[in-house]
Parts: sequence; C-alpha cells; structure tokens
Amino acid sequence: MTATPVSTIPNLGPATEAAFARAGIASAEALRAMGADAAYLRWLKAGLPPHFIGYYALVMGLQGRPWNDCRGAEKTALRARFDALKAEAQGAGHPCGLPAGIEKTLDEIGLVPRRSA
Repeated sequence: MTATPVSTIPNLGPATEAAFARAGIASAEALRAMGADAAYLRWLKAGLPPHFIGYYALVMGLQGRPWNDCRGAEKTALRARFDALKAEAQGAGHPCGLPAGIEKTLDEIGLVPRRSA
C-alpha cells in the first residue's frame, strides 16, 4: 500500500510536508499514529523552527477541523502544550536552554569551574 502524503491532512501543505519529512515523518499515517504532540516534538528536535500557529493548525488538522477553529480556552490550553513541547525540546530547566545535564558533563571534562559548596 502506498503511503498517503502528509499534505492530505487538512491545514498542512507542501512546505509542512517537506519539514515533517526532514524530521523523519514521511506519511499521513505515521503522523496520525504519532499524534500531534509527539510529531511536533520530533519536528522541534530535528531543529525545525517552532511556530505556535503551525502547531495548532496541526492539532486542528488531525481533528479534521480548520486551523482557525481554535479559540478561547482551547487555544490557551494548546499554547501551554506548545510551550511545554518547546521546553522539552530545548532541555528545560537550564536558563540558557542547553540540554539537560550539560553542565555536569562540562564540569567532568574541566570546562566549567567547580562551584564551592
């Protein structure tokens, strides 16, 4: 069976399809199976730029809804999920957005001065 293009999902066009392909998601079936959050996290971890409207257009598209159908409390909740995905992709917790645990590794190889206790 031939894979269905990502661009067949409502709200997603050829540019989004190409970006998801760069993130390793090459079909609408794979995208639906992952779900919006896991797919968007993969998007971010692939180094693709975050864009809130693109995220909620994806969520709405997977529900078969137009992108501009997202309003009010639903949009606020999606913004919180989007921000959490960005933080996870960036290694949340470090003020500079560095991957979690990097300070420990740099300290172990002598690149960060040891802090006094």
